Amino acid sequence: MSGKRLAQTPPMGWNSWDCYGASVREDEVRANAEYMAENLKQYGWEYVVVDIQWYEPDARSDQYNPHAALVMDEYSRLMPAVNRFPSAADGRGFKPLGDYIHSLGLKFGIHILRGIPRQAVGQKTAILGTDYTAVDIADTGSICDWNTDMYGVDPAKPGSQQYYDSIFRLYAGWGVDYVKVDDIARPYRRGEIELVHNAIKNSGREMVLSLSPGPTPVSEAEHVAEYANLWRMTDDFWDHWDHLYAMFERADAWSSYNGPGHWPDADMLPLGRIGIRSAGGDRYTRFTRDEQVTLMTLWAMMRSPLMFGGDLRYNDDWTTSLLTNEEVLGITKTSHSSRQLYREGDLVAWTAMGEDGSVYLAHFNLTEEKTDIATDLSLLGLNGSYLVRDLWAKEDIGTISSEVLTSVPAHGAVLMKLTRGK
Repeated sequence: MSGKRLAQTPPMGWNSWDCYGASVREDEVRANAEYMAENLKQYGWEYVVVDIQWYEPDARSDQYNPHAALVMDEYSRLMPAVNRFPSAADGRGFKPLGDYIHSLGLKFGIHILRGIPRQAVGQKTAILGTDYTAVDIADTGSICDWNTDMYGVDPAKPGSQQYYDSIFRLYAGWGVDYVKVDDIARPYRRGEIELVHNAIKNSGREMVLSLSPGPTPVSEAEHVAEYANLWRMTDDFWDHWDHLYAMFERADAWSSYNGPGHWPDADMLPLGRIGIRSAGGDRYTRFTRDEQVTLMTLWAMMRSPLMFGGDLRYNDDWTTSLLTNEEVLGITKTSHSSRQLYREGDLVAWTAMGEDGSVYLAHFNLTEEKTDIATDLSLLGLNGSYLVRDLWAKEDIGTISSEVLTSVPAHGAVLMKLTRGK
């Protein structure tokens, strides 16, 4: 089921899109899974997610081939392209890859687009276990505006739930733990979201349900929190300062809707080596180190899911340090009551509560110059003396009793833990 027992904390993992677009191969997925198991699993990183068009034999980049011939079975269900995923041969699908990822102690995820393949409609292929065909359930006027693979499914038509049930039972047989459903949150497709939710319940296997792209309308917050585990707050997030700057307003708007089983998603972390066969070309992230600290600090403080976008094999020591700081990751895993404390122009403070009664405080400087930021303890509802620890520097920086004063670099952040003094 897509139950709230899942995703009790924000999921952490790797997704293939930022480095490989639609073109990732099985060897690349396995290699990143092996890296995660050896180097990151102990810190809570566990999901390995194959992004869009694993069923497209000729995918080369993040640019889609219009009306491509897709690999599909006789029941309108897309199957992995064997030239890219050799272990899928002979109808095995993703089961061998899922089994391998599980053997590493990790979890396996896939991306799908909502709806039914256009080619299934053209070929009038069957819906498993019914007398219906793809033509009977398709809404041919409901299309994705950036990809030509699918038509929407009309939730009111008989056979629609059975179609979604059939694909999610297939995924359950493959051992899928996480499904990212795209072209469903913007515009917000209530009917198909409910079909997917029900299909996961009917599949016999628990799967985390993630909805894309964004921005998901805040007006749908209650519905999306009931029917999904994650949902995007934003369109695709890339390594541009203006994307990161804009995230502060989105994070503030969604901060009251996060909690066990339901998490607003600020999208992948475009860090490390990205763009290998995806947007912008092969590069290491364009974010400066200060901007990378800002990104990781905001994602931790708002408790966004953490999905790393770079090819893990090329991580340098700096990038690794961002992913393995247990004190920072502890905010993602165990804090609560996260919120923006104040914003004064482009100086921003966020706070969250620690499970041990401590208080987390982040100072963000979104300006172009190094700036001092001061937060009075009364704003946090605190009095007395507190030990302040800098979580990125991993050092105590003193005891305070009135205000926290930090010097923050341009586009940078300081992340602190305040613990009551003896």
